[in-house]
Amino acid sequence: MGLIEYLSRDLGAKVVQTHASWVLITPDVVYKIKKPVNFGFLDYSTLEKRKENCQKEVILNRRLCPNIYLGVVPISLVDGRYMLEDDSNVVEYAVKMKRIPEDSLLINRLPRTTQEDVRMVARLLVDFHAKAERRDEWGRLEVMEFNTDENFVQTEKYVGITIEREAYNYIKKRVEEFYTKYEDIFEKRIREGKIRDGHGDIRLEHIAFLKEGVCIFDCIEFNDRFRCGDVINDMCFLSMELDFYSRRDLSEAYEEEYKKLSKDEDFDLLLNFFKSYRAYVRGKVYSFMLDDPQVEDKEKYRDLARKMFALSLEYTKRMP
Repeated sequence: MGLIEYLSRDLGAKVVQTHASWVLITPDVVYKIKKPVNFGFLDYSTLEKRKENCQKEVILNRRLCPNIYLGVVPISLVDGRYMLEDDSNVVEYAVKMKRIPEDSLLINRLPRTTQEDVRMVARLLVDFHAKAERRDEWGRLEVMEFNTDENFVQTEKYVGITIEREAYNYIKKRVEEFYTKYEDIFEKRIREGKIRDGHGDIRLEHIAFLKEGVCIFDCIEFNDRFRCGDVINDMCFLSMELDFYSRRDLSEAYEEEYKKLSKDEDFDLLLNFFKSYRAYVRGKVYSFMLDDPQVEDKEKYRDLARKMFALSLEYTKRMP
């Protein structure tokens, strides 16, 4: 019997899979075990790398979610049995977390979420970004160009499937024009300390409203390039998702609060550029699902990708 099958039966746990992890969910705690995979941008191929990334995940996520991440625990194979939190013959590691109630997640409480709720999130993020480590090297123009060029290369095969040629060409052209026109802004952002070690994945499903306050969890630990960058790029992922779910009232309140408290003079200039980038990335990710043989409902992801690319186009048209 394999590790996941054994532990899920032993714990009576529900198992949820992602492309990179197995998540074992019990009534009170969750164990997240990384798969031995290497996707290039993510490398969990050895036990040592999985241990290192588990440790990094706990340290980074405690910044915005201090009470949920309990630590990294070893898993040993002893006399043919897999033993959690045993270090006698370690064969794997897991991140141990308190279970977050499903109804506390922003994605599940969106209909009853208020403007004050998202202002709380904005206040938390302004403080977080102010204290986060400066990572100037990730703010260079060529880094952002690499990210957007990568997106365009990887999505060209989906032209005519999830994005129309006209939209693809327009977004690409406007992004290149933005770089040419505002090249100096990227250097200015670095000088002013606006490039920080952020979260990288501030989405509706990663925000929980708990008794002890707002918790933003599941940050990107596996690749610094996806986590570190401009603070507006970090915060606006949530704006984009709120827009996607037709809660523009919430995204506006969130953006206004962040802008007011951060006193960021480049906010209006950069907001739609970064929102377009975030929507395009999600369109790309949903498009990738069409090539995954394990994904059954291809039409669902085709529709989601089309909607994300359409949103990216809308933001691009609003760019200065």
